[in-house]
Amino acid sequence: METMQWTTAESVATRHHESVPFALAALPAMTRVLLVEDHTMFREAIRLMLGQEPDVEVVGELPDGTGLLAAVARLSPDLVVMDVSMPGINGIEATRELLARFPGQKVLALSAFNYRQFVTEMLEAGAIGYVIKSAAGQQLLQAIRVAAQGKTYLCPEAAAILVEASRRSGSAHAGAAENKRLGRRETQVLRLLAEGKSSPQIGQALHIAPSTVDVHRRNIMDKLELRSVAELTKYAVRTGLTGI
Repeated sequence: METMQWTTAESVATRHHESVPFALAALPAMTRVLLVEDHTMFREAIRLMLGQEPDVEVVGELPDGTGLLAAVARLSPDLVVMDVSMPGINGIEATRELLARFPGQKVLALSAFNYRQFVTEMLEAGAIGYVIKSAAGQQLLQAIRVAAQGKTYLCPEAAAILVEASRRSGSAHAGAAENKRLGRRETQVLRLLAEGKSSPQIGQALHIAPSTVDVHRRNIMDKLELRSVAELTKYAVRTGLTGI
């Protein structure tokens, strides 16, 4: 018995020695996506949007980083779309843990914020791209398709942040980039500030002078490019430094 393997209209026409009035387009390669997003309505909206695309399949959803390793092992997604700010294990830590276990896994960061530290730390953790949630329409689709090919994708907002950081780094001394990270003491001060503690209270808790606390606060605000204690508090909550 002859085995027939017809894959295109042209091969069909060749076998029957007749013309075919249409061409069968090759199906696009399917990208299997795992969504990790803590906001239920936003996650559902993304799933519905991606479900309309012929080349994207949402194979699973998670509300946070808990169970991520098991889900990836079970579902074998081509791409994990990872929310950066989540309760418990945030997207940065989840990405580090995931890529330590599955080095070849592709991760696309999705965030409501375009803080420079979020962008740089997600990329340093191994994410292949970064998209702002406010642009999570056609940009997200483009990012998924680019990332699925193993190429880096940055939305315009994230790209602008990195360009500006590069310019500043280029005009400063060689160690300037490292100084953008918060030190251990700065992280402690930020956590206490976010909890509503005053400089004297923080100084007493950390056994340092209130004036030293003020210096740390100014340094933190400069590094994170934030301009008020309210913004510092929001940042601390989003990054999981405080449970407020």
